[in-house]
Amino acid sequence: MPKRKNIVLISTDSAAVLTAKVAKELDVPVTEMITRTFADGEFYHAFPRDIAGCELVIIGNTHDDISHQELIDLITGARYWNALSVNVVIPYLGYSTMERAKPDSGEIPKGITRTRQIFRARPDYVAFLDLHSEAVLHAHAGEIRTRHIWTEQLAAEKIRQMQVDNFVLVSPDYGFSKRVARLAGLLDCPHTAANKDRYDVDKTIVGQLSGAVRGRTAIICDDMIRTGGSMLQTVDRCYQAGAVGVMVMATHLVLAGNARERFLEKGIGCIIGADTYPGTVSDDLLQVYTVAPVIADELKSYFRLQ
Repeated sequence: MPKRKNIVLISTDSAAVLTAKVAKELDVPVTEMITRTFADGEFYHAFPRDIAGCELVIIGNTHDDISHQELIDLITGARYWNALSVNVVIPYLGYSTMERAKPDSGEIPKGITRTRQIFRARPDYVAFLDLHSEAVLHAHAGEIRTRHIWTEQLAAEKIRQMQVDNFVLVSPDYGFSKRVARLAGLLDCPHTAANKDRYDVDKTIVGQLSGAVRGRTAIICDDMIRTGGSMLQTVDRCYQAGAVGVMVMATHLVLAGNARERFLEKGIGCIIGADTYPGTVSDDLLQVYTVAPVIADELKSYFRLQ
């Protein structure tokens, strides 16, 4: 495939900070959309330049309804104004834990249905970061190129920088244990898993944990922290199994409601994560690394820029 040129990089409003970091990695300017809000609450968007014949890259999260619709508007707008290709990177996919419905429940599996809405806007390429489930990759008819970008290398480097001694990685459930095993392989450290069962919306039960954590600092790893319920139960299980300290790590730091306070009350002084969720920055509790390098590397490879 020949090297592609004439790349235009834009973002949804909520992804502007991360997009600026990606632009710096790519040495490509960000093209800022013209936006305003009408008195009745409707949103105005306009491309500030002619995008006909351009390779358009849109970086956008779908963490709330407004951002989800904005991303669809940008994709369909790019088609309307004849972009040569429309390429999307979604650092955080909303509703990603709702990728399937229980039999006879009447539930709407919005992880799938909303991703289908994005695909039906006809992008050429969509990349996701650290998905909860890869089922969403296949929620189209085969005409869209999809990509799942893993960020384990960045997470491993962040843990190395923190110079934690004698640690073990812990998965809060067996479903995530393969991912934790890959990270443990990068760090050359042991790993183990607890047993988690979900019995209601945002409610889980975490079972017993092996003695692999005894005498070590446990780093509990997951793809996201929403309310922190299963993580906090796993903290208790780690201490019961003999851990001398506990840290927490997840790619997507949603931390809804009073999740931060609950972790602090449990004695957790460090949560490691990425800047995929809008507004996530380092502070006294959070140690945040940026995913901009892996997004930039993926785009360089895709557009044959290196």
